[in-house]
Amino acid sequence: MPLYREQGVVLRTHKLGEADRIVTMLARERGLLRAVAKGVRRTSSKFGARLEPFMVADVQCFEGRSLDTITQAETLGAYGPSISADYDRYRAGSVIVETAERLAEGDPSRRLYELLVGALRTLAAARIPPDLVRDGYLLRALSIAGWTPGFVDCVRCGAPGPHTAVVVQLGGVVCEDCRTPGSPRLDPGSIGLLGSLLSGDWEAALAASDRERGQAAGIAAAYTQWHLERGLRSFSAPRR
Repeated sequence: MPLYREQGVVLRTHKLGEADRIVTMLARERGLLRAVAKGVRRTSSKFGARLEPFMVADVQCFEGRSLDTITQAETLGAYGPSISADYDRYRAGSVIVETAERLAEGDPSRRLYELLVGALRTLAAARIPPDLVRDGYLLRALSIAGWTPGFVDCVRCGAPGPHTAVVVQLGGVVCEDCRTPGSPRLDPGSIGLLGSLLSGDWEAALAASDRERGQAAGIAAAYTQWHLERGLRSFSAPRR
């Protein structure tokens, strides 16, 4: 059975038998990867902690008929302990990795892998509020996947902005002529925040008010779940 090495982010794990785990990873080259890590639930395991959610690892695997097997793991990014130690970071990280897994169901994308690693690194550093890291990741990941939202000109007719009405199903802001009944109207600062999150302008994003962040978060969540075509379980986790 051929051996191979990969770099990957651990998205989730679940128990297998008495001592093993199945590890789901987003791998840099292979995309979504599921492999068995044998014996990692034993206290004597040398690499069990390296294969926890939010960790980035270099793994050696050998190919199996149904599931590959991880034989070695070296830590590249120890983001799990910092993210798991804070509930708000953990909630944001859970949304991020669940979204990554859903988007990775298609063809492998190194850009999606690199974006995920960067988001977890930023989340673990705790210098930017978790909700901003989460929403920035969601908008940029969807853009990489081919669903770039528009927050300046009308996404339906192209009328020059700024506009404040948002229609998630159309992909962003719309003018008054294209606005559908019941579509939300956001504060101008919230629209600006969405644009900053999409472009990765953290300095501008950090200047946003709580109200603007709340409005932007609602649009990012709705836009993500619309394109994924079903809800994310992580969004239903209770707030503190």
